[in-house]
This record gives sequence, C-alpha cells and structure tokens, in this order.
Amino acid sequence: MDKLIFQRHAEVCQTLANPVRLEILSLLRAGEKGVGELAELAELSQANVSQHLSNLRSKGLVSTRREGTHIYYCIANPKIIRACDLIREVLVEQATEHAELVGATLAPRSRR
Repeated sequence: MDKLIFQRHAEVCQTLANPVRLEILSLLRAGEKGVGELAELAELSQANVSQHLSNLRSKGLVSTRREGTHIYYCIANPKIIRACDLIREVLVEQATEHAELVGATLAPRSRR
C-alpha cells in the first residue's frame, strides 16, 4: 500500500511541478471558473488552459460541473491548496534566510 501511495504522491507532485498549473489552482481558490475566464485571468490561450485543466483533472486535483454547454472547474479537495500554501511558505522562508545570509556576508565588517 505504501508503494502505491508513494507512486501516486510522485505523480501529483509531477503535475504540480508546472507554474501554469499552480497558477490555475491559485485562481480556482476563489471559486469555480470556466476555461475562458481562467484563460483571461492567466493571460493564456483557452487551448493551453484546457490542456492544463485536463492534466489536473486526470490526477483528481480539479473537478468539473456542467451547466448546459459550459463546464466549470473547481478545486477537488481544498487540502491541495493547503499543501501548495505550505510549500510556498517554506520557499518564502528559505528566500528570506538566504537574503539575510547574503546581507550578513556583504555587510561591512567593523575594524578592531
């Protein structure tokens, strides 16, 4: 069972290893949206956004709702947003620590 979960975890991480897909998930945190709206907000073509949504959907990260001829996408499980937020927090902390380290290294040393 663990091996299967590790495999699935790796597949989800591969899906999330794309800045466009991360942006789409971030845009969906405010609620469901159609492909056209997502394309406009992300400043991408609808075809490009559709491909990324298809990938996200195949991994179970987004779900759909059909209304007539329109399909609306939403986050399938809000925990995925929490996971992305945690990773982002770690990255911000690392960047801050790195900046502080660089600043300390470049700071003029006092003479003795």
